[in-house]
Amino acid sequence: MFSNGGLLQLLGKRIYAWSRTDKSASTLALCAMGNQCSNNLGIPPAKGPYPVGCTDLMVDHTTKGTFFRLYYPCQKRETGDRPDWIPCREYFNGLADFMKINRSISEKIFNYLFGSFKIPADLDAPFKSHDKCPVVVFSHGLGAFRTLYSAVCAEMASNGFIVASVEHRDQSASATFSYREMSDAEKAAGPLPKPSSLPASDTLVEEWMYYRALVHGESEFEVRNKQVQQRAAECVRALDKLFEINAGMQVDNVLKSQFDWTTLENTMDLCRIAAVGHSFGGATVIQSLCQEVRFKCGIALDVWMTPLDEEIFPKVKQPIFFINSEKFHWAGNISQIKKLDSAGIQRKMITIRGAVHQSFPDFTFLTGNWIGKMMKLKGEIDPAVAMDLSNRASLAFLQRHLGLNKDFNQWDPLIEGKDGNLMPGTNITLLQSSI
Repeated sequence: MFSNGGLLQLLGKRIYAWSRTDKSASTLALCAMGNQCSNNLGIPPAKGPYPVGCTDLMVDHTTKGTFFRLYYPCQKRETGDRPDWIPCREYFNGLADFMKINRSISEKIFNYLFGSFKIPADLDAPFKSHDKCPVVVFSHGLGAFRTLYSAVCAEMASNGFIVASVEHRDQSASATFSYREMSDAEKAAGPLPKPSSLPASDTLVEEWMYYRALVHGESEFEVRNKQVQQRAAECVRALDKLFEINAGMQVDNVLKSQFDWTTLENTMDLCRIAAVGHSFGGATVIQSLCQEVRFKCGIALDVWMTPLDEEIFPKVKQPIFFINSEKFHWAGNISQIKKLDSAGIQRKMITIRGAVHQSFPDFTFLTGNWIGKMMKLKGEIDPAVAMDLSNRASLAFLQRHLGLNKDFNQWDPLIEGKDGNLMPGTNITLLQSSI
């Protein structure tokens, strides 16, 4: 059984193997995967009524601060600037480390495969919404980072949500960064190499944090449980920052940005807040619900339950929606989910037929069909169909439990698994002894 990072590690090993074969075979494999050989690869645009903008916010330049990408409804512009899906080469290096392949080889391959893809949102576009926006805090999976779930986040923003996609600094991301103050010696020596992400201050030096693999003999639960608690705390800090922004407090963004944060004053409906996440991010959702009552409900996409201490389960009082792929789960994982069942609190679960664990991140849209299936980045179901089912079911659940005055209830049957591509509950059979 793969962990939530195992599939990407398998991809990395296969890519590395291809790179060491003869040139023609390597080129053929890369062509099958690469965007240069197919016109239909790319992250799909959001389908809601609002254009989508995005911007990055880092508050406090240290690792103790808050770092997230914000997606939001925006003004429509004729010529917008869409940011790169992979922000800079250091993230390629992080993915290489996570996949356990050589950085110098992987950077060329990743840049070939993914370097030209863009986020389906307009960078730093002016905010615009006709109504106050409900809020979602999104948590990424193991080995991911803030940009890799743009199809999910942009879709929510296009339907009127403000979404903060947190980049976690618990060493579970492939890569992330912060800054330190320049020393007196560095100031005297003159300009340092240009950082990949420009800070607002010239006295800050970029520092990168990469994924920390388990070492031999370590308890996975102890490491991951500590991480999931930090992740939940980071989600709460992001929410705190959104409260401050909504109250009109000054925003001191460490990063250079053209976005006018004052336009978000009094725009958020802070009685309607949800936590959403994938895999390790799904576990982070459950931990966050336990730690913060301002989250009114949660959506866990293909949740990985290993990091959680089941002692917290009785403390989780909010509704949770589990949206599963058909190919990821096993009896132990499902039995842990079942321990969250409550007679008085709604817990819903559906499974997407033919979907795989990587049907939720953007990777599923960015590889050719044959290679995508071989690497388990694609399932038997069309990626766009799987994503639409997940997004629409999520919107219906959010309307139900946040009390939204929208038309998302048209998708209420999806919450019950009523679709030919869905099944209610799980496809995993649990023996009585495992419950």
